[in-house]
Amino acid sequence: MKATVRWVDGAMFVGESGSGHAVVMDGPESSGGRNLGIRPMEMLLIGTGGCSSFDVVSILRKSRQDVVDCVAELAATRADATPAVFETIHMHFKVSGRGLSEKQVERAVELSADKYCSASIMLGAAGVKITHTFEIIEV
Repeated sequence: MKATVRWVDGAMFVGESGSGHAVVMDGPESSGGRNLGIRPMEMLLIGTGGCSSFDVVSILRKSRQDVVDCVAELAATRADATPAVFETIHMHFKVSGRGLSEKQVERAVELSADKYCSASIMLGAAGVKITHTFEIIEV
């Protein structure tokens, strides 16, 4: 996997993935930015949620669950000192579908957390306390 991050000006950077997708990152005005893009640590949090959500949906679909939506709400706390690393991340999955099995949804969330989500497993190994909850929404 490769990526390129190019400085634009102030605190703005453009990151491009090896697959050719780009994202603008920018800081707040207090850090010399113009607040025109996502912060790098926000992107890390979103990427972790995306990685885990991908797993949850994939596992549920392979389990023949009729999933129609999955929303991961993430809340993180960061250290007050530099570096301001994540200390905790809580992921709450809102899984919508028809006749979803609570046991299967719980299993999908646990498998993602313990076995498949590279991002959350890597952050957990670095000392971030990651917790998970879920709810099922019948459609």
